[in-house]
Amino acid sequence: MSATGKDAVPQTLLDPEVGRFNAAVGAGFSRYPDFADLPPPQRRRIAEEVRAPWTAGGPAMHRRSELQVPTREATVRVRIHDPSPAPGKPAMVYLHGGGWTLFSIDTHDRLMREYAARADIVVIGVDYSLSPESKFPRALHESVDVVRWLRQHAQDIDIDAARIAIGGDSAGANLSLATCLSLRDTGDDDAVRAMVLNYGAFDRSISDLAASRLGAPGAMLEAAEMEQFWLNYLRDATDIDNPLACPLRADVSGLPPAFLAIAELDVLAEQSVALTAKLRAAGVPAHSAIYSGASHSFLEAVSIAAVSDRALAETSQWLRDQLG
Repeated sequence: MSATGKDAVPQTLLDPEVGRFNAAVGAGFSRYPDFADLPPPQRRRIAEEVRAPWTAGGPAMHRRSELQVPTREATVRVRIHDPSPAPGKPAMVYLHGGGWTLFSIDTHDRLMREYAARADIVVIGVDYSLSPESKFPRALHESVDVVRWLRQHAQDIDIDAARIAIGGDSAGANLSLATCLSLRDTGDDDAVRAMVLNYGAFDRSISDLAASRLGAPGAMLEAAEMEQFWLNYLRDATDIDNPLACPLRADVSGLPPAFLAIAELDVLAEQSVALTAKLRAAGVPAHSAIYSGASHSFLEAVSIAAVSDRALAETSQWLRDQLG
């Protein structure tokens, strides 16, 4: 999401194919030097344009449809990706990244189709409300309510209500974890069978070392950029201590098994490492994989990057194992 094409970490450490992706994305944003100062709707339009080439191609779906799902906040658009005609498949709710501010189910369409085809599951993308117009906990409420709605209407969309996973990247991983915490705390601890947490933003705090080495200006995700996303998302400073906003601070006992895909050269990598340790200490099965040379958002480079293909393959096999 940086508006430059440079990387803060040495080029020798960055996977060359991921580097090509970063440079192309950076070049796209560089056409808009005032990007950071534009109103959110304009920034979103530009972000969709820059990301469009990376959502093209990939697996074709047997069925692809959209629904409007009612939630306590608003009606939310969801997109259903069904890879095959087999009935009653497991499903995964997917929450896109973008700092709760940018991106959509369009920018992450290929990523969702990749999971659907590789794991042979139905993937449901949620177009949750974005910040700063919609503050915490609106997007979380929408995500929780979509999971509950899917369980109630599983037969209507031909999925198995007993085999639902949730997943997301960056801010979407935050929402995925917080959704499971919220469901657990309201008596629905059996609603989700597995969590896929890709390079997540689990706490507002970033260490000085990570900020200087991995989040300096020019990184795929800058520390200052992440801080602005938090300011967009949270209502005020008191939300920092809310475990549903910063779930690294939560009691994580009783959560479903998790797969954490960690990008080695990501300013948020330390948070996934810390969360893995916390989940295991609480007795939650947690599988983490650190992908060497990968930066934030690297999964979107699957069309050109072998490390992205490997991460998707490993996560999809894990989902098959968890969901049967």
